Amino acid sequence: MSITQIENKSNDELRVYLKSFLRGKSIKSEDISYQRFLQDKLLVAHAVKKGVPAILFKEIKTNSPFDDEQWSNFLHINIRTLQRYKGEKSHVFKPIQSERIFELAEVISIGQEVFDSTEDFNLWLNSPSPALGNEKPIELLDTSYGKDLVLAELNRIEHGIFI
Repeated sequence: MSITQIENKSNDELRVYLKSFLRGKSIKSEDISYQRFLQDKLLVAHAVKKGVPAILFKEIKTNSPFDDEQWSNFLHINIRTLQRYKGEKSHVFKPIQSERIFELAEVISIGQEVFDSTEDFNLWLNSPSPALGNEKPIELLDTSYGKDLVLAELNRIEHGIFI
């Protein structure tokens, strides 16, 4: 399956999810993408309160460089619990977990855009960064403050500012 096919399938799940919000109904179907959704902070805030359905999480996870163990660490839930949630199509993540899912989706979206490929982004995530105290960016993604540091570094890289 090509990247475009994966993105289109993921956008279908996102499209269905967003149409359940009053604000989401005003967005044209062809304009719906994870990047556009993540830029609309009010829509994200409403989505966090509603929770992320397991089927949408599955699509976000499919487009991420993270495995189940990493996701369970990021979401601060047991890996078996996460795997059980993924199997339950009707499961909706709690707001605290939904917020983390959307934060990580934002990192993934921006990272893949900055590096132009999932592979290059994954390599950067798993390499020590001098700008981040020689820590691997992936090691910082389990907290909101760490996520903010990683996003700031991605922003600097995008603008050619290397520390």
